[in-house]
Amino acid sequence: MHFFSCFRFSRPLQWRSMLTLGLLLVVIWTCAPATAIAQTTGSNIQPYIERVTRQISEFTLANGMKFIVMERHQSPTVSFMTYVDVGSAYEQPGKTGAAHFLEHLAFKGTTRIGTQDYAAEKPLLDRLDQLFEQIKTAEAAGQTQQVAQLKQEFAQARAAAAALVKQNQYGQIVQQAGGVGLNATTSADATRYFYSFPANKLELWMSLESERFTEPVFREFFEEQDVILEERRMRTDNSPIGKLVEAFLETALPDHPYGRPVIGYEADIRSLTRADIQDLFDTYYTPDRITIGIVGDVNAKQVKQMAEAYFGRYQAKSGAPDLVVTAPAQTEPRSVTVNMPTEPWYMEGYQRPALTDPDNAVYQMIASLLTGGRTSRLYRALVQQQLALNVNVSSSFPGDQFSNLVLLYAQTAPGHTIEAVATVVASELNRLKTEPVSATELDQVKTQARASLLQTLASNQGMAGLLPEYEAKTGSWRNLFAELNAIEAVTAADVQRVANQLFQPQNLTVGKLMAADS
Repeated sequence: MHFFSCFRFSRPLQWRSMLTLGLLLVVIWTCAPATAIAQTTGSNIQPYIERVTRQISEFTLANGMKFIVMERHQSPTVSFMTYVDVGSAYEQPGKTGAAHFLEHLAFKGTTRIGTQDYAAEKPLLDRLDQLFEQIKTAEAAGQTQQVAQLKQEFAQARAAAAALVKQNQYGQIVQQAGGVGLNATTSADATRYFYSFPANKLELWMSLESERFTEPVFREFFEEQDVILEERRMRTDNSPIGKLVEAFLETALPDHPYGRPVIGYEADIRSLTRADIQDLFDTYYTPDRITIGIVGDVNAKQVKQMAEAYFGRYQAKSGAPDLVVTAPAQTEPRSVTVNMPTEPWYMEGYQRPALTDPDNAVYQMIASLLTGGRTSRLYRALVQQQLALNVNVSSSFPGDQFSNLVLLYAQTAPGHTIEAVATVVASELNRLKTEPVSATELDQVKTQARASLLQTLASNQGMAGLLPEYEAKTGSWRNLFAELNAIEAVTAADVQRVANQLFQPQNLTVGKLMAADS
């Protein structure tokens, strides 16, 4: 999480670079067997793709929900990913943070899980909603005495509702059955729910996962509101780099849904209601927007039979229209400066097209050439020369379903200035535009990119995560494996051509985090 991707427990991360928890680090999914990676090189990519794709099948239920299943029988385990095609980009103005809020509440249970007596609990939840609205109305009218009385009633109702809750029962059921990695993430593009089970618990997963999306109860709403507000304070309001990222996105993408924070603005979080979350759920958590990846020691036919029995109960709904992003093109440089007591940071962002652009792999290679390890260009020029403590590039930020940013960021070393870092960055970007990259250097970064993706795909959780993502974002999970061929096909001419298109002054946004007394 992060400035743009929130999570509930300990989370694995995608192979594409991300900003997380105020530390800007490039990470990939771990726990992949190294042998599969070592045996797959550029010369035998196609046999690998053919072998792997033969293990994958797919089906769609009558209600529109998609399943992608990969049989892997090496160990008696199975990993699951429920990919919901709605992230913070789909929120309405004034309702920022709703998608992330919903993710939190999806762990609170159902009419049977998480409660001692739902019949007694439900009227208390409804009463809390009523009192919350009455408090807001009384506060707006300046009725101090009325507000105090309503807050006392609210506290009493909240305590009565809390007494009926079975804390974290959903998680306890999963853990007691041998489940691991129970988690979820919210990003600008999507919400993901995932964990792994022993293979003989497939039906338990079907029961639990289908119930929490067919009969959710958004209990402990106000408790989670407090948790999320604290999360925002920790990651944004009290974090210098968090403040910079939020201001940077607002500046770089002012008329774009990616310009809003995933966690939401504080005022919006405070004003959200349970009805707002229910409305988002009813609008976007429709079966046709849910794709489920299942990878491990399973039988695909059995998976389909169970899915029809459990998820077939999920009633088809009128699908919400797809989000259309028509932000105007940038025509001149932009900049933003944040002053806080901290070491300086420097950012550059350049607008780029979505994941489906034919040059997507080229953007990834450019990022790798600049910061893909200790031999990369910006690492040598900035970190090894002690001008910066660290430097990195994200080839797609903060999402990639729509037009987004190539983001460069560096923390200056003590005794050095942002201007010195910016000068080196400009020099290296100009070099990409004017000098063809050598075959040796390009082959190196292509090998690194291929190995990172293969490492992700070698783990059940990694495969289960990326199959539904590519299905949702590109129209077919097979495009995931096309990435391997696309990486291999990148040429030095491609790198130079895209660099010249991308690194133009009118396409640039600069962000600076300066010490408060600078």
